[in-house]
Amino acid sequence: MTNKQVTIALLQHSCTSNKEENIQKVTGMIREATQKGAQMICLQELSTNIYFPQTINADYYHLAEPVPGPTTDVMQELAKELGVVILVSLYEEAMRGLYFNTVAVLDADGAYLGKYRKHHIPEGPQYIEKYYFAQGDGGYPVFDTTFGKIGVLICWDEWFPEPSRILSLKGAEIIFYPSAIGSEPDYPELDTSSAWVDAIKAHGIHNGIFIAAVNRVGKEVSSEGDMTFYGHSFISGPLGKMISQAESENDEIIMATLDMNEINQARHLLQFHRDRRPDSYKEILNMSL
Repeated sequence: MTNKQVTIALLQHSCTSNKEENIQKVTGMIREATQKGAQMICLQELSTNIYFPQTINADYYHLAEPVPGPTTDVMQELAKELGVVILVSLYEEAMRGLYFNTVAVLDADGAYLGKYRKHHIPEGPQYIEKYYFAQGDGGYPVFDTTFGKIGVLICWDEWFPEPSRILSLKGAEIIFYPSAIGSEPDYPELDTSSAWVDAIKAHGIHNGIFIAAVNRVGKEVSSEGDMTFYGHSFISGPLGKMISQAESENDEIIMATLDMNEINQARHLLQFHRDRRPDSYKEILNMSL
């Protein structure tokens, strides 16, 4: 990374069923974040739509679009105008009948750098994602942006340790985790928000990298019931320090200026990469519960 510091922003917000309205909201938040000094801006999972996988409804396939496509065109123009890196999460139609949960990475000059497709697809009450999304097929890319090398993982991906380790070994300095997570329909008394935060922060410690996780907020109503998304978007450091965190209910832009020297400091202190033993892990490939 040529810059020793980089300022990032996460956009936490509610969504409506009006896609254009959501895009307008996001556009306004991107401009506000840039005015405050943001150089990289990450949007939440499925940032231009409601969280439609609460139910099975074939009509929602019409929400999908090509990537690159109309929304990335808008965001590329905005990235170029503002000189900011934008990560936008979209429902991608790769071809007729083949859909992915995708993040497009747009550089500060408006260039389309590529995309990441969500690998781990959950299935449970009101998280019915296997109906809508195929498993990602593009590996775990690292994107070399104007302001640094970044990786992206999407929601359910963030609960698995292996993808974050791969991205760190490939040179990522920051991993962004756009998410859509909230109440548990089968266990309404449970609040999983602290587990969500702790699990993701641990990836930063294990890999000596910065972590930036962005979630949505608000109550969304479906035929299966209501779901309240609990926000708590956050940015943490290579040793797990909480740098910035949002509240649970409101639209909010959270920002932090990250000192990249902290990566080397953390890795000199905790030599996880040096002492790992991949030769001893092979049996995990053939194990299951």
